[in-house]
Amino acid sequence: MKRIFNSEQSGRSMVEMLGVLAIIGVLSVGGISGYSKAMAKFKLTKAQDQLTMLLMNIRTAYATSPSYAGLDAKAAVDYNLAPSDMITGTSLHNAFGGEVVLATANNNLNFSITFEGLGKETCASLASTDWGTDGLVSIALTTGSYNVDALPISLPTAFSGCSAATASNSITWTYY
Repeated sequence: MKRIFNSEQSGRSMVEMLGVLAIIGVLSVGGISGYSKAMAKFKLTKAQDQLTMLLMNIRTAYATSPSYAGLDAKAAVDYNLAPSDMITGTSLHNAFGGEVVLATANNNLNFSITFEGLGKETCASLASTDWGTDGLVSIALTTGSYNVDALPISLPTAFSGCSAATASNSITWTYY
């Protein structure tokens, strides 16, 4: 007699499939975590580059001028002083989406660059970076100001100066 039904089954069981899905889930969580850390590091490096380029371009453009009169975000856009990835219309934004404010001080003999909208870790990292003292007068954080003789700012001091847990911290670098 001929068998009509074959009792042998091939394929994977439900338990094996759940095991594979669990392994994929664990690997995905690890990948997403690594990607998030890499993106945060990329944005921090980009913000540092933006600040450096903006500073160099301002100092070069105003090298022969007796003061920084008229320097603001609109002037930086009009005179191509800001990197293109910072420009949004006539305003400037940092790599984290916060506004970048340019202003003059001390009868236009000094200028300041303010990065707003920074998270606590980003703010502390940017504040504790050794920016050198070539023309740097002070660094002001959300809750404190430090003159050039107190620089570079230590990481614990930077964390206490960047006290807001949300992305509402700011750093102002003042140069002559």
